[in-house]
Amino acid sequence: MSKTLLDAPRTGASPGLTTPELQPSPSKTRLRGGAMYRLKVALREPTTIVGILALALFAYLILVPIVSMLGDAVMVQYGDEARAGQNFGELTSYYFQRVFASPLSATIFWRPLANTLTIALGAIVVAVLVGGSMAWLLSRTNMWGRKWFATALIVPYMLPAWTFALAWTSLFKNRKIGGQAGWLETIGFEPPDWLSYGRMPIMIVLALHYTPFVILLFGNALRRFDSQLEDSARILGARRFTVTMRVILPLMRPSLVSAIILIFAKCLGEFGVPYVLGMPVQFELLSTSLYRNISSRQTGVAAVLAGAIILIGVISLLVDARLVKEGKRFVTVGSKGSMNRLSDLGRWRGLATSAAGVVFLISVAVPLLTLFLSTIMRLPGVFSADNFTLDFWIGHDLKTVALPQGILLTPEFWAAAWNTLWIVGLAATTSGVLGLLVGYIVVRTPVKFVGGALRQITFFPYLVPGIAFAVSYLSLFAVARGPIPALYGTAAILVLAFIAEQMPYASRAGISAMMQLGKEPEEAAQVSGAGWWKRMIRIVIPIQKGSLATGVLLPFISGVKGLSLVVILAVPGTNVLTTYSLQLVDYGYQQAANAVVLMVAAIAFFGTLLGQKLTKSNLAEGLGG
Repeated sequence: MSKTLLDAPRTGASPGLTTPELQPSPSKTRLRGGAMYRLKVALREPTTIVGILALALFAYLILVPIVSMLGDAVMVQYGDEARAGQNFGELTSYYFQRVFASPLSATIFWRPLANTLTIALGAIVVAVLVGGSMAWLLSRTNMWGRKWFATALIVPYMLPAWTFALAWTSLFKNRKIGGQAGWLETIGFEPPDWLSYGRMPIMIVLALHYTPFVILLFGNALRRFDSQLEDSARILGARRFTVTMRVILPLMRPSLVSAIILIFAKCLGEFGVPYVLGMPVQFELLSTSLYRNISSRQTGVAAVLAGAIILIGVISLLVDARLVKEGKRFVTVGSKGSMNRLSDLGRWRGLATSAAGVVFLISVAVPLLTLFLSTIMRLPGVFSADNFTLDFWIGHDLKTVALPQGILLTPEFWAAAWNTLWIVGLAATTSGVLGLLVGYIVVRTPVKFVGGALRQITFFPYLVPGIAFAVSYLSLFAVARGPIPALYGTAAILVLAFIAEQMPYASRAGISAMMQLGKEPEEAAQVSGAGWWKRMIRIVIPIQKGSLATGVLLPFISGVKGLSLVVILAVPGTNVLTTYSLQLVDYGYQQAANAVVLMVAAIAFFGTLLGQKLTKSNLAEGLGG
């Protein structure tokens, strides 16, 4: 037998044997059969089918617009044929050369980039110094009024950023650009140009707005810090400064760096503040340079700028994700024996409380009070009794061309308010429902690829600044494409853009909720004969109604106060409150614009409080917990 086997040809087949090259091994056959069986079972599962449909939907709403926009950057656009020296629609590098290496590149890109980076750096430094100090006082000391300040100091996070820009203009505006004088000039002090417009005010306003980021992120980490680590260092003879530098800060570094990178990413896409405080004196950031090119119909240049903003934002947030992943190696939450003991400030307690009070006055009380008082004064900064009026709210026959009545009597205001409520409301409701559905699919689908891809695609808009995302939607929906008509100028493009932009928040709320819901209730209903749709309506949604409320309310609040997205996509017929207030600023009607902004701020603020009550959460307890 052994001789027969040895003598058999290597390339042939003996009567009783088959070589591996000619017939798969039984293990491979079983493996392939098992994979096919699992695939057939997965395709019979409704979650898989719904997941594939959802994946296609979000790929179209999120990825396709960005790809379309990037395509505009490499193809000759209508009207640019002569300058590019090519025919319409041909591949070209003209727009890259114009943005990065032409005589105009300094104005289009390099100077706005330098302005953006320096302002972001300045805002980060101020926010970290102020926010870090406040976070330490609120989390680690016995300062008076800690609970009240923990909520009061994060109010700027609940308000539109350009609320503070308009307040700054009301206080520090000078005659350089004409119109009414600011409060300080009215009382005899003319602010210098560097204090009224440009780099310094933009940096300060953004720092005030983003200081709550540091308080929330850094403060949350400080609250989880084990005091026993600090005690051990002190017992070994380390001084307070050494303990801070060698023990506390290294452990807090991931949360601090995360706050820094998030502030940087937010500054990239911020539009309202540089528009109000920079555009009047031609001080441009990347966002306002992008807006100017869109307004002048430089579509290809705008696509390159938007792509650059997206690239910088993606890199910064990927760095943040990497640092957060590395930061998990640091254990700041100990076992049951860990302690979070407050430091006794002693005689410095009153000074610390006063410092927190000053921060509240500068970042919250003064801006909001300034805005309100400006809406009831004929002349800014004049506190005589005859100067106070309600004309800008409910007045008739005003001596203005485009605003003959107070805003509460103006049809345009109520049209913008109605558009805000129904457009943002519809988008937020849809986002919430889709977010819960995404969460269900990610957690329940047997096809891991579908769940993983859906998770990543729905998070991608978080990496894209709002104004760049708006440009991508303008690129895709400005003209008819196949069965989809041109949507620019309609409310539909705003609804779709809002849905896509808010999916990171809605989907994360849905995923978090579904991970906490076991399969038992659904399995019991399935045994009773309930189909997938009935289980969703009768079981999942009622159980997850609190999470659904969160997934609706958070996008609604964000959409109400957002400006970067709608400023590109809204037209006069689809104005929302934010774009309407910006138009009033352009007309020079500062008091009326401030009144509209106060209404937006009130909706955002009380909506946030309502969200906290419905979800039984507290924003002051920090982010990322």
